[in-house]
Amino acid sequence: QVQLVESGGGSVQAGGSLRLSCAPSGSVLSIWNMAWYRQAPGKQREMVASITRFGTANIADSVKGRFTISRNTANNMLHLQMNSLKPEDTAVYYCNAGSGNGNLYWGQGTQVTVSS
Repeated sequence: QVQLVESGGGSVQAGGSLRLSCAPSGSVLSIWNMAWYRQAPGKQREMVASITRFGTANIADSVKGRFTISRNTANNMLHLQMNSLKPEDTAVYYCNAGSGNGNLYWGQGTQVTVSS
């Protein structure tokens, strides 16, 4: 089992920045890929950015050039640097981790609110 705890959410004005962090615990050696998802009110959860255990990152077009995903291979900490935030980035952001045997784990989510 893997537990994921997000931190770093909050409220910011448009154009501002936030840095989200995700701290895994438990069977962290089983983690292969990690990702950030978000879910806005009334919308489906969508992937924002993902990163493999080899460091290959994939960024959604909607945030490309503004968001950066990074992963500390020593402790599996996952980060999402969010710059030039827009009101449409307002959502609950979730950390996700996938293990080699196909298990998926989710954090409890952290709220990001961007005001215009």
